[in-house]
Amino acid sequence: MSEPLTKVDSAVQGIDTAPADKSKETKHRRASSSANGVMNINDLEAQGIELKVAKETQKTGWKINTSPTTIEDKEILKKMLTTPPVKKIDLHFPLGLEVTARNLKGVTIKDALDAIHKQFKKRADDELDLPYLAGFEWDKEESWTRLVVHLQKDAGVAPSSKKKKKGGEE
Repeated sequence: MSEPLTKVDSAVQGIDTAPADKSKETKHRRASSSANGVMNINDLEAQGIELKVAKETQKTGWKINTSPTTIEDKEILKKMLTTPPVKKIDLHFPLGLEVTARNLKGVTIKDALDAIHKQFKKRADDELDLPYLAGFEWDKEESWTRLVVHLQKDAGVAPSSKKKKKGGEE
């Protein structure tokens, strides 16, 4: 093993190390795919910047086992879930389930609802004790990097597409 190699090793000889040095200079590979002003949740915690949750999440009347597109006010879905916008955030349910909503351009309300829907879409209505979304709460004392999901028994808002019942039947 101490004698020098006599054959040309194409894997080692004739290759410059310059390209390897250039790759060390680039820090982020996909800098262009994330939007300006969108933060990493861990950076916000390190800097002590507090989150504000969009209050529109409280009046959706959305059932968690139905598609988020069933919400009547479609404009709500386009709004950012938090201020300042974040790339990803964990959504924690009181019983321990945790889902993550992600969007490099900032997590919207629709992204959060999609993540929740993915977990509950195969559940029947009678399997869910609290089937409607009441809203999200950010509790910095408990965890800086996640939102607590609150559910409720009824929709909270009267859907306008429902008709009045005739004859007092339910």
